[in-house]
Amino acid sequence: MDALDIPKPPGKTRIVVAMSGGVDSSVTAALLAEQGYDVVGITLQLYDTGAAVHKKGACCAGQDIYDARTVADSIGIPHYVLNYEK
Repeated sequence: MDALDIPKPPGKTRIVVAMSGGVDSSVTAALLAEQGYDVVGITLQLYDTGAAVHKKGACCAGQDIYDARTVADSIGIPHYVLNYEK
């Protein structure tokens, strides 16, 4: 991942990564941060924890948010959760 065709240098470019708590978004955030980009992690809370447990394939509640936040903390980027439960 050498070039993202972004005109500004990495240190002056903020990139928001949608973090599900899974491997793909976590690695993307880590690689961008490693290259010097100003990375911010965002997770959309789509279900309350109880509802997510009963929905097949549901993401973005409970453990997913915890996992995304843990990854963000470990790579040193801010992480925000936006509540879109409705």
